[in-house]
Order: sequence, then structure tokens, then C-alpha cells
Amino acid sequence: MPEETLFSVEQSMDRGEIADYLRAVADAVEENGELTLDAGEQHLDVAIPSRPTFEVKAERETSSGGGPAELSVEFEIEWDEGDEEGGDGGDGTLTIG
Repeated sequence: MPEETLFSVEQSMDRGEIADYLRAVADAVEENGELTLDAGEQHLDVAIPSRPTFEVKAERETSSGGGPAELSVEFEIEWDEGDEEGGDGGDGTLTIG
């Protein structure tokens, strides 16, 4: 299935700034599921259903040129468009600490 990017921002930040963004997302998800994303001329309103699928992934991407590997931790909330309830999608209990 083709993928369409609706909003994209990537920039270097300190950990405190990242934590502030994650707290704002967490508050919006918990409160009413309504997220507003703004950056420059980009704007997107997102309504997250009551039970979406939450994915956490840690990856190591190695360089073919022998340079240092890039590490990442990704948090993804996903659901089918038009699905107001969301899905089941659980393979186990997630703990983050």
C-alpha cells in the first residue's frame, strides 16, 4: 500500500525539549485524542480514536560505508482511517521505564 506523508519535521533538540513535546502529545491523547501539529507552513489536525494500536520500536541502522550506526526509538500510534474505535492489536503488555 502506498504511503503518503501528511506532516514531517526532523530537527536536533535537547532531551528536555523532546520530553516537553512528548508530554504535550501524551496530554492531548489522554484528554480528547485531538492533536494539532504546526511547523512553519505545515499544519495538521489529527483525531485519534479511543483504542488505536501503539507500537514501540528500537532500531540500529548500520552504514554501508563503515560509519557509525544510527540508533532510534520510535513511538507510533496507528489506526485505520475512519475507524472511530480503533483496533485490538496487542501482543503483550508493554512496560517503559
